[in-house]
Amino acid sequence: QVQLVESGGGLVQAGGSLRLSCAASGRAFSTYTMGWFRQAPGKEREFVAAINWSGSRTYYGDSVKGRFTISRDNAKNTVYLQMTGLKPEDTAVYYCAAGQPITPRGWTGHGNYDYWGQGTQVTVSS
Repeated sequence: QVQLVESGGGLVQAGGSLRLSCAASGRAFSTYTMGWFRQAPGKEREFVAAINWSGSRTYYGDSVKGRFTISRDNAKNTVYLQMTGLKPEDTAVYYCAAGQPITPRGWTGHGNYDYWGQGTQVTVSS
């Protein structure tokens, strides 16, 4: 069992930056693929980024590629999402997710993740 708690969301102007954190408790965090997803009102949950167990491989959704960076610190049981160049269309609730095992082909599918955080709101004003 893994519990996930996101933090770091808030209100930011377009072009600004935020760093989201996801703290995990429970065993074997370092063995999990970690992902970030987001969901805006009236829209489906969207894949944002994922990172493998060691941090050596990452993958990003097309809409955030080049602006967002996912990383993890297994010693701190924490995964991060550094967001730069924020746009109003990035406004959403951001969720952290953990899954094991997930092959890279499955990283973008929210159904492949077993554990989810409660989400943190990110609002980007124009």
